[in-house]
Order: sequence, then C-alpha cells, then structure tokens
Amino acid sequence: MSTVLVEERADRLVVTLHRPEKRNAIDAGVVEELHAVCARLEREPRLMLLTGGADGIFAAGADIAQLRERRAVDALAAINQALFARIRALPLPTVAAVDGPALGGGAELAYACDLRVCTARAFFGQPEVRLGIIAGAGATYRLPALIGEARAKELLFTGRRVLAGEAARIGLVNRVVAEPAELLPAAHALLDEIALASPLAVRLTKLAVDAPAAHPALDLVAQAVLFDDPEKHRRMTEFLDRRGG
Repeated sequence: MSTVLVEERADRLVVTLHRPEKRNAIDAGVVEELHAVCARLEREPRLMLLTGGADGIFAAGADIAQLRERRAVDALAAINQALFARIRALPLPTVAAVDGPALGGGAELAYACDLRVCTARAFFGQPEVRLGIIAGAGATYRLPALIGEARAKELLFTGRRVLAGEAARIGLVNRVVAEPAELLPAAHALLDEIALASPLAVRLTKLAVDAPAAHPALDLVAQAVLFDDPEKHRRMTEFLDRRGG
C-alpha cells in the first residue's frame, strides 16, 4: 500500500492516511486501499483506529482535480459512498482520530466511523454546495443522525466549518484533546475501554444500534445468542466472585 499505512496490533488495526502532499485528499488510490483494509477486517474482525498521520491533517476531502472530471455515471458508481458504507458496517467498532481539517469527503469518512476523537485545532465541514454539488457520501443521512436534522441542514446548506469545541458540544465528536500529541493516546484509550468488553457482545450491540430502524426482535435474538455464550458465563462468574458471590 502506498496511500494508506497499516499497523497491526493484537486487537486492532491502526490505519493512517498517507498522502501528505495532497493533505490526504481521498482519491481512487485511497479508496482502493481502504477497501482492502475493510476486506481484512471483515475476514478477521478487529477494532480499527483511523487517523491522518501527518501533523495537522486528517483528510481535506475528495481530490478536487479528479472530482471536477467526474460525470453522472461516476456519481452513480457511489465510489466514496460505497467505501464509507463498508467502513460503517465493519464488525467491530472504529474510531477516527482527527487533527486539523476533516472537510467534504474527509468529514464523511470520519462520520462513517463509530466514534470520533479530535484535537482542539480540528474542524469539520461540508463545503460541497459551494462547489456546485451535494455531500454525496453519507453526510446527508449520517450527520442528521449524529447532531439532529436542523443543525445538520444548517451545516449542509451553508458549508460552514465546525470547530472542535462546537463539534463536542453538538455531539459530532466524543472527546477533544488539547494537544496533538494527546490524540492517538486518547483514541487508543477509548479503544482499550471497548476491548475490555466481550467482543461478541460489542459486535451484536453494534449490529443492533446500526440497524436501519428500531428492531426489538433483533435485540432479543442478539441477547439469546449472548445468553448461551461461554464468555458471558465467565464474565458474570468473575463479577460475582469479586462481589463475594
């Protein structure tokens, strides 16, 4: 891989966008390599931390030079939308660690992750309407789910940028750290908290939360599977033993 770097750990992949000369703009190469990462995580489910790597950069959005040349048939091919949907559907949780700009497709990539951690200098935005297009890779439905319809419409209609403090206040990000050096440790700490839980329970919880609509029956089936899972019995036995029975 040349546009995406992958570090393997026992319970997670650390995936770093690597086009610093283009401010990590998402081009066809990035899309192809992130699909390859998704294929690995679908075969061997692990947590994922996604970051921009280079100091002060997450992803500046789609490569405008490539985007300018795309036509109707390219839009219908759902190039970015299909990738971000695949990331959203990964079996185990994903965390985006954002430093600096996450704009356009870069912001939509962050929204596709389950959780977001950012630095105080991070900012998000959907400037597509100012370029004569729409935010077509997930923001029109993921952003309202994250921050509510009215706020999402304001951002999508105006293209204005959301700074880190506001992003935390409206629920767009989960945590904000003061210094860039704190970003990856904070993202790993969040994943460490998740890793303490039963992987199957986390996986089924993610399936239930991400279902297109409320599905009480899905909750029942997931719980039924977990009630017969040896991991559940082990964890509850350990809890009772700590409590003295």
